[in-house]
Amino acid sequence: MDESLANAARGVAEILIARRQTVAVAESSTGGLISAALLSVPGASAYFLGGAVVYTAKARMALMGLPREAVAGMRSASEPYALLLARAARENLGATWGLSETGAAGPAGNPYGDAAGHSCLAISGPIEMAITLETGVADRATNMDAFARAGLDLLARALVD
Repeated sequence: MDESLANAARGVAEILIARRQTVAVAESSTGGLISAALLSVPGASAYFLGGAVVYTAKARMALMGLPREAVAGMRSASEPYALLLARAARENLGATWGLSETGAAGPAGNPYGDAAGHSCLAISGPIEMAITLETGVADRATNMDAFARAGLDLLARALVD
């Protein structure tokens, strides 16, 4: 695991543990890297309630309990969709925070017209935030790392606000 990703996870973990708060993750194009980073910190069971790689509509329905009707008029890889996933992760697992990521890692874009390197990330909890990240890079692994780091940074930002 990239050291900067591990460091970001450690920083988030320290705050969550100190506050006795928890997190649940719903991620897509990061393929589980956010969850893996959070779980790499010793003591993760104190704050990590679970995560899901929500890569398809079938996974969204089965893992997040979000039927087609819940996303009507909403496109994947958008900030509203990322917020919906973050809320569902938080509510489904009873976490303090929900963290989500959805995007196009590459090397090609997604069916919605987003280029490789596009990701939308969101957190839901005591506050809600969503951001869009455009790396401008087509390399899949590079984007996956960048998206995961951005997700952890977003959560860290919310924790200190």
